[in-house]
Amino acid sequence: MIAVLLILVPLLTGLITFFIKDEKAARFWTLLSSLGTLAVSLLGLTVMKSAADLHFSAPWIQPLGTTFTVGLDGLGQVLCLLTAVSYPLVVIGTWQSSYKKASNYFALMLLAQAGLMGVFVALDALVFYFFWELALIPMYFLCSQWGGEKRIRVTFKFFIYTFIGSLLMLIGILYLQSLTPDHSFSLKSFYELQIPYNTQVWVFWLFFLAFAIKMPVFPFHTWQPDTYEQAPTGTTMILSGVMVKMGLLGLLRWILPVMPMAVDHWSYFIPALSLIGLIYASLIAIRQDDLKRLVAYSSIAHIGMMVAAVFAVNQYGFQGVMIQMFNHGINIIGLWVVVEIIERRYGTRKISELGGLALQAPVMTIFLVIIALANIALPLTNAFVGEFLMFNGLFNIQNQYYLWLTIMAGMGVILGAVYTLNMIRKVFYGEARTGLVAGGDLKWSEQLALGIIVILIFVGGVYPQWLLNITESASTELVNKMEIIRYVAKP
Repeated sequence: MIAVLLILVPLLTGLITFFIKDEKAARFWTLLSSLGTLAVSLLGLTVMKSAADLHFSAPWIQPLGTTFTVGLDGLGQVLCLLTAVSYPLVVIGTWQSSYKKASNYFALMLLAQAGLMGVFVALDALVFYFFWELALIPMYFLCSQWGGEKRIRVTFKFFIYTFIGSLLMLIGILYLQSLTPDHSFSLKSFYELQIPYNTQVWVFWLFFLAFAIKMPVFPFHTWQPDTYEQAPTGTTMILSGVMVKMGLLGLLRWILPVMPMAVDHWSYFIPALSLIGLIYASLIAIRQDDLKRLVAYSSIAHIGMMVAAVFAVNQYGFQGVMIQMFNHGINIIGLWVVVEIIERRYGTRKISELGGLALQAPVMTIFLVIIALANIALPLTNAFVGEFLMFNGLFNIQNQYYLWLTIMAGMGVILGAVYTLNMIRKVFYGEARTGLVAGGDLKWSEQLALGIIVILIFVGGVYPQWLLNITESASTELVNKMEIIRYVAKP
């Protein structure tokens, strides 16, 4: 029942939020809901860990061969925990922000959380597609109603990209369902399919394009910087911290075990594409003057590294990606919280218009430096462990091609340090701008949110074993399913 509760708690509380007219009450109710969801997630990790507690199946649309089947494995637990942790941080971190029609805003945020949880626990392809759309629809409204001046054009572009991707994925799901002996959408039935090599090679793209757009992977990324810039910052935190992980989960759960020969076929092309995106996004981030766009391109770069590690197809890479999905989400939300504070305090996001903030806001500076250093995977911070495992997975001394890919990934890390440290220098330690309005230091809610993020950064960096324990069985199982690509000969 844990998997069902992770969906029901934000779904029901989100529907109730529509009827709460007072903004403070709606905000407080959303915080309570997110804490309730976090409690359920922690129960699934600690007390209620049996298969009966973590899985649920019931008849749904029987004429179509689909059942409402949900459950939690190591991969699902990591992503559900990330979603559950992120929402209280977002609510607390944006506590000082005000929204028109606040009840609608918070209700849509909770409905998006329900959709995200559904995506992460779905063990039936049609259920997965249903929640995929449920997670995206609230985001369209959040971006179009509470976004910036260019929100309509940007949201339309976001809609077109994701709609095309979703449509292709639906075609792929229906095609694979037609191949199953029992005409089922069950994940188990999909795993048992013996799809011919030539068929796998083209069906792969029906799914991969949907996931590549969502992550996003170069060159399907062009919707992302504009959307992150125009969306309200709280929504951007969920988009970049949590929602991009939908695509990575899709790779690990719905592509690799179902179409292993296609993964083998494209295992040179996709990592190269991803790492080109990493270098490209990092170079553009260096040139950015807008803090939002800098963080947006930073996110593209990190996702590129994760995708490359997935296609290396080994346990180090898989486990590193699973760990990094959680840690990247925490770190990027921390960066967005600081960006939102700066914009609200000083009325600008332009790096060229900021400077010397360390004198006005020393506490914010300390938090930002720690989070930024975690974002570039400094040892003893949470991102170091996942990034080290991904490099270990990508590195293959017997394959010269993957050696070059590892070098490209290393260049991305260096470029990441360049734009991150450059941003810190110019915004916080640069020359103080005479015309800059004094904004003061952090409020209590901002200190609380950033303090929790910093604690998670150090806990994940000093003691990563708890995350390794959660992801070990899932990564091992995935490797075992992928062994076929080492032995099946291509026609």
